[in-house]
Amino acid sequence: MTSPVTYETEGEIALIRIDNPPVNAAGQAVRAGLEQALARFAEGPEKIAVLYAGGRTFIAGADITEFGKPPQPPGLPQVCDLLEAQEKPMVCVIHGTALGGGLEVALGCHYRVMLQGARVGLPEVTLGILPGAGGTQRLPRLIGLLPAAEIITSARQVPAAEALELGIVDALSAEEPRAAGLAFARDLLAQGAGPRRIGEMPNPEVDADGVAALREKVARANPGQVAQLTALDAAVRGAPMTLPEGLNEERRLFMTLMDSPQRGALIHAFFGERKVAQLPELKGVQPRPLAQIGVIGGGTMGGGIAAACLLSGLSVVLIERDAEAVARARAGIEKTLAGSVKRGKLKAEKRDTLLVDMLVTSEDYAALGQADLIIEAVFESMEVKKEVFAQLDAVAKPGAVLATNTSYLDVNEIAASINRPADVLGLHFFSPAHIMRLLEIVDADKTAPEVLATGFALAKALKKVPVRAGVCDGFIGNRILRVFRLSADHMVLAGASPYQIDRALTGFGFAMGPYAVADLAGLDIGYMTRQRLRPIKDPRERWGEWPDRLHEMGRLGRKTGRGYYIYDDETPNGRPDPEVDQMIAAERAAQGITPRDFSDEEIIERYMAAMINEAAKVVGEGIARRPLDVDMVFLFGYGFPRWRGGPLYYADHIGLDRVLSTIQQAAQDDAWFWQPAPLLQKLVDEGRGFDSLNG
Repeated sequence: MTSPVTYETEGEIALIRIDNPPVNAAGQAVRAGLEQALARFAEGPEKIAVLYAGGRTFIAGADITEFGKPPQPPGLPQVCDLLEAQEKPMVCVIHGTALGGGLEVALGCHYRVMLQGARVGLPEVTLGILPGAGGTQRLPRLIGLLPAAEIITSARQVPAAEALELGIVDALSAEEPRAAGLAFARDLLAQGAGPRRIGEMPNPEVDADGVAALREKVARANPGQVAQLTALDAAVRGAPMTLPEGLNEERRLFMTLMDSPQRGALIHAFFGERKVAQLPELKGVQPRPLAQIGVIGGGTMGGGIAAACLLSGLSVVLIERDAEAVARARAGIEKTLAGSVKRGKLKAEKRDTLLVDMLVTSEDYAALGQADLIIEAVFESMEVKKEVFAQLDAVAKPGAVLATNTSYLDVNEIAASINRPADVLGLHFFSPAHIMRLLEIVDADKTAPEVLATGFALAKALKKVPVRAGVCDGFIGNRILRVFRLSADHMVLAGASPYQIDRALTGFGFAMGPYAVADLAGLDIGYMTRQRLRPIKDPRERWGEWPDRLHEMGRLGRKTGRGYYIYDDETPNGRPDPEVDQMIAAERAAQGITPRDFSDEEIIERYMAAMINEAAKVVGEGIARRPLDVDMVFLFGYGFPRWRGGPLYYADHIGLDRVLSTIQQAAQDDAWFWQPAPLLQKLVDEGRGFDSLNG
């Protein structure tokens, strides 16, 4: 087997090249190749070595195929130590990205050159671990404790200019990697420079106040998570030590995180994000073209979808009902793109090009005649959507994909209303569509395989996380959301406060509780959903009526200044409203309910049990193909804490028997609502977890 590491010489310079496509991951073969190359360099006549990589990037991180497997020697820490121990100078050239182990390899070298446009970073905390090959020890010695700790705990990528300013690298170059390394090495030889080991640099100073402030900031930004603070501990504890002592402390803390449940959850999320786009039935199926996208409706959702497509380089034709609405839609898109310019995500010249050359707005459906994929994003009404699709049936070219952005409605019914049902699928975007990464792709009964594949191709072009969903009311996410949201209302009826529920669930790790989320989305959303379902509501199903009373009072949440919370200059993020508690208390009294106390633990257990149980029904019915599909929907669309892995990963972690027990206990109060999912019962009986179904 050919080694991914090659060795050549040019005069007195050794050139060590890594070629392990696609991202030069630091797998066992790369590590072994580096070990052999360093041994040859140490024994050879060359006076200096240049380490660089082929392809589009330097080492972009660890080899993900090795995750969860016993480590194979040599380990990356040993390779980094070998690099640093060389008696002759080692130069590293960074192009593309040097992330995680890639940056640690670079830090093991004595000098670093970075190509313009490259980035470096230590993102290990996003996987629930810390940099384990010297990153928490060498980077602080090189650039100072606080700047290094900020990079490590934030997991951010540092661009080339900042890396030079901080001192992570010694020079920037506009040449290709080999030439840049040779030029820098020749300069060092001319200067007579020797090795410059980070381990021999002075220990970093510890600013106790600065560390305390950073610790508070990190804890606030990452509530409930352990990796970030443990990484900070590694850097701080290692600061006064010798490098070998610091590396030992880093390794000790690294191993504690390797055994952390959070690491397992974050690895599940990492792999799930990649696996969710891989559907066996689409293997070998070619998507249809995606050169031009049509969007119908220029409101918040339609405008966001159009902006997302433009930002991804797709041309867009947007249709609105009249000239005034067209102008309003274009202004909204311009505002969204202006925000991208302000945040540095888009250059002003590129923004102008997109608006002039890539965006067409019109009130005439005929403008959609050449669109490859058309997304309807109009009012959530079956009648309105069928009217739109009837017009699309008349103007869309043969083979155009016709998509509905419905959140709940029956895609089969929409498809059956036109003459080309095989061309129809659902594309459920989440708002704001140009930011939220989840895209539920709804596979209707007659959706052609290449049409489904086109939905996934669009998601890839938009850099979204696609999840295939079957047809039912609410698909995966909103169907499950309705049930666990009802469980919260049931607890409020029984005696819990909506504010206690929000606090308990933010303590669990959600960014916001369900009632704060309702205020943010607008209480009219929930009201419309209840009105739509009221005619088919089962008489055994309990609803609290206070949400409708709030809506009737014009209290729609943040946009009106009052909902569950009060929003004003004094408390712009909201404060509890005593009137809401009084309204709920009156409803309890009217229903003859004697309120009882709920502990935070019981709130979390019931809320999660409702979520898990409905998710099990969704998987059991085939609405979601696999449990991991549900997990990705909730991680990327509903704010589920990533470090808990998703609701069904979490269920496996706490034990399905415990979840079933919570459901059975709650069923004593409401046997209709708390019916165990057949799949959940089956897995408990067989002693298996949801992960056994992920394949």
